[in-house]
Amino acid sequence: MRRVPALETARPLGEINTTPLIDVLLVLLVMLIITIPLQTHAVKFGLPAGRTLLPIDKANLLSIDARGRVRWNGLPISRDELRQELAAVHQMSPAPELHLQPEADARHGDVDEVLAIIKREQISRFGFVGNEKYVGVF
Repeated sequence: MRRVPALETARPLGEINTTPLIDVLLVLLVMLIITIPLQTHAVKFGLPAGRTLLPIDKANLLSIDARGRVRWNGLPISRDELRQELAAVHQMSPAPELHLQPEADARHGDVDEVLAIIKREQISRFGFVGNEKYVGVF
């Protein structure tokens, strides 16, 4: 019997090598996990969990309309003037409450910008008002 060298009996493999495919998918998964936290954005506030029965000496109403216009107690105010008013409110003792009332069709970006200004000025007595009209919407 004639002995056949190994090179003559070797045939090409018919299967796909999936190792490089798995490596690429793992790299994509790691990239996705790394980039997702950068896309999230939140302005965190420490709001009270329940109703408080503190007497309200004075409250300022801050409203935002659909066009992004901000009103301080009904009067139009710019973002810079808002910062100044909030800085003045922060210096008062006791500080009056700040009530934020965005309209239903106000842009989320405008509301978020105002929330960031409120957070930067360290307003502690803060709350959302007028939410009861949205009870059946969601």
